[in-house]
Formats: sequence, C-alpha cells, structure tokens
Amino acid sequence: MEVDKKEEIASDSSEQVVNPWEVSAKDGGKIDYDKLIDQFGCQRLDESLIDRVERLTSRQPHVFLRRGVFFAHRDFDLVLDAYERGDKFYLYTGRGPSSEALHLGHLIPFMFTKYLQEAFKVPLVIQLTDDEKCMWKNLSVEESQRLARENAKDIIACGFDVTKTFIFSDFDYVGGAFYKNMVKVAKCVTLNKAMGIFGFSGEDHIGKLSFPPVQAVPSFPSSFPHLFPGKDKLRCLIPCAIDQDPYFRMTRDVAPRLGYSKPALIESTFFPALQAKNGKMSASDPNSAIYVTDTAKDIKNKINRYAFSGGQDSIEKHREIGANLEVDIPVKYLSFFLEDDAELEHIKKEYGEGRMLTGEVKKRLTEVLTGMVERHRMARAAVTEEMVDAFMAVRPLPNMFE
Repeated sequence: MEVDKKEEIASDSSEQVVNPWEVSAKDGGKIDYDKLIDQFGCQRLDESLIDRVERLTSRQPHVFLRRGVFFAHRDFDLVLDAYERGDKFYLYTGRGPSSEALHLGHLIPFMFTKYLQEAFKVPLVIQLTDDEKCMWKNLSVEESQRLARENAKDIIACGFDVTKTFIFSDFDYVGGAFYKNMVKVAKCVTLNKAMGIFGFSGEDHIGKLSFPPVQAVPSFPSSFPHLFPGKDKLRCLIPCAIDQDPYFRMTRDVAPRLGYSKPALIESTFFPALQAKNGKMSASDPNSAIYVTDTAKDIKNKINRYAFSGGQDSIEKHREIGANLEVDIPVKYLSFFLEDDAELEHIKKEYGEGRMLTGEVKKRLTEVLTGMVERHRMARAAVTEEMVDAFMAVRPLPNMFE
C-alpha cells in the first residue's frame, strides 16, 4: 500500500523534513526533490506528459509546467488517458486560511489551477480548511472563519469562473454526504497508520488526529451531491505543493476500498524565501515574503535588501566569473513569474557570464512583481461580498464541463 512507504521513512528526519506542517532541509540547505520523489513514491513529470497536455488542450503549457515548477505527479497520465477517451474529471485544491493576506507562494497553486480549469474545461472545488487552522494555530473559530472569507476574495481575484467553481469552508459545509465519506475514511485508517503517515504524537490533541479525513474526501465526487449526482466514478485531479502528499497517499490507499477512483496529483516545488533559507517562503516572517498587499515601495525594498544574490562580491570578480544562478533568488523568482522564455534565458546567460549585474536583475524582478501584485490588488478590490456568496453558494453548476 502507498502509505507504507511513508511509514518506513517517517522517523528518518536526518536529511530533510517535508510534511504538511514543516518543510526544512539539512543544515538550512536545499530541498532534494529527487529524494522526495523516491521517498514519497511519486513520479517525475516528464516532457512527454507536458507535450500531451499541449496536444490535448491546443494551447501552450503553463510556465509552471514548462519550467518544472510542477515537477511530480501521481496518475496524471491516467487522467490524460481518460480525457483523451472523452472522460471528464474535476479539480480539487485548497487553502489553509491562517493569515490576512496571501504571499506569492500561496498564489502558485491557484494560478496553475486556473490554467488547468480553462485548458481542460472542467469544474473545480476549493476547500478552505478553517477548521484545520483553528486546531493548528492559535486562532478562534470565529477568526478562522473570517480569514477563510478574506482569503476567498484573493482566490476569486485569480480569475476563476463562477459557473465552474465551488469554494467552501469546512466550518460551513461539512455534513451530509461529505461527513459520511469522512467517517468511511476514518474507519479505514488505524491510529498507528495515522501516526506513521503524519507524525502525530501523544502530545497532539485529538482534533489533529480527526482532521486528515476532512482533507481527503473532497477527492470523492459523492462528497458534492449538488455538483456530481450519480457520478461516483468521476476522476479527481489535485494540484498542490508536494508537502501535501501525505494526505493523498492516505486517500489513495483508502479510495479503492470505498469504491472510488484514486485521486491523481500534480505536485509543485516550494517557492523559496527571499533570503533563500529553508525550503519555502514563510508567512510568519514578513521579510521572507512578497505579499499581495505590499506596495511598490515595499516590493522594491524587500528585493533590494533581502533577496539573496548569486552575484560576486565585487564588480571585477563578477565580470570575470559571473553569477551563481543555482543560489540566486531573483533569477529563481523570475523563473516563476517572467512569462517570456526568451527574455528569461537571455537574463540567465548574461548574468551567469557576468555581463549583467545583480542590480539589473533585481530591477527587472521588481518590475515584474510590482506589475503582478498591482494587477492582483485591482482584481481583489473588485471582489464584492455578493461575489463571495455566489462562489460559496451550494448550487448545481449546469455548464461545468463546457
């Protein structure tokens, strides 16, 4: 079973730790994604799959696919096989609302999911795990619910189609068919197995032990009878960061026993902190992150002061040997958000060979991120309470596959 492999390595934290609540590399170094693929038992997303996506959708693959941001998968090939036969699927992703504003790392799964929704013309469910954040963070139920609604506005601002998208908060939606599936999943997972998968200990309150089924069952279509009545065999594809993999290894182990297809996953790397330490950008350190609420001045200041540079410590030395692109954060950020492939390759070549200086690269990154954040801010300002209500209303989506 898929979960067993994780149990074998759950105690092996000497090199790196990657789970839904902690991401860290040995001695503050880089996350070894090849090792994660081997440990988790997922597959590398290769060029042949990316080419298939382009052929099936008749559009250029998203920049996150072209540049390896989404780099691993589970059964994505089977989803494409089924799609090619004319079988549809639905998308499921989510957000744990623990902060008022999102940072750029939080936007990545939503930007990519929007592309998938448009390219494949499929419906989407977005889970806001306000219950999880209430249990893991020092947040009241009421504050968790408030943050969920505020985060929903940022998600809607990414441009999702309300006729194909259902956003729900756990505190509001859990019950009925959804809760029945939670109970079925819970009965299939022993305490020992949950501790092996998630690392729970005797010091954790029982609320944490009860949560994994909540995140598991949106991957079962019968959890949404208003959307998918009579479609219990409908496949689910989950775009997420690879730290969420433990939830869905558990789900994939249980699904066939309950009569459901195993959910497929397409998994991303982590968006690095400005200072390049640890595995990913952190909402707990405001200077490690660019937020969607940052002003142009904030963005320029953070990039100039905190973005770790691979440039040399003198202009002469830099001109001689060039920048170390492997550690340079401005280049990494441009690899995420600069759309123009030719321009990115030009910057990497000129900077790597010393003809372009760190200040020039940071200036271009500042322009790219300032424009991106400003566009998001304008879209967010246009989201009304009525729009949030519309996305979160429990209603059929009659044209969701068109």
